[in-house]
Amino acid sequence: MTGGEIAALIAAGAFAILVLGLCFVLFKVANVVSELNTTVEEANKSLSTITKDADHLLIEVEGLLNKTNTTLDDVNGKLGLTDPLFKAVGDLGESVSSLNDSTRNLTSHLASASKKGASIGIAKKVGGKVTG
Repeated sequence: MTGGEIAALIAAGAFAILVLGLCFVLFKVANVVSELNTTVEEANKSLSTITKDADHLLIEVEGLLNKTNTTLDDVNGKLGLTDPLFKAVGDLGESVSSLNDSTRNLTSHLASASKKGASIGIAKKVGGKVTG
């Protein structure tokens, strides 16, 4: 065997090893692509299910919001009916406050009048005893 034949034999062996390595890599890549296809199909099924569920939930939420708006309008209407009540209670509070002020004024006037009357009565008695 000559040097060229040995080199060709080594090159052929290296090429065979390279081809076997490439076959191994291609086999692994094929498995990965197969698993990736399975994963994509499952993701598409999940998205389809989620989309259907989301559409159903959105319809229910829209109905709930409509009912909430109706209830809120009803509550606002009824709350508007209580405004005169609170105005009347406020007016009553002002009236009671005014009555309290008037009562204080009357009490202070009566107290000062009774002090004047008492001092006049005492002065009369004292004056009557002195003169009498």
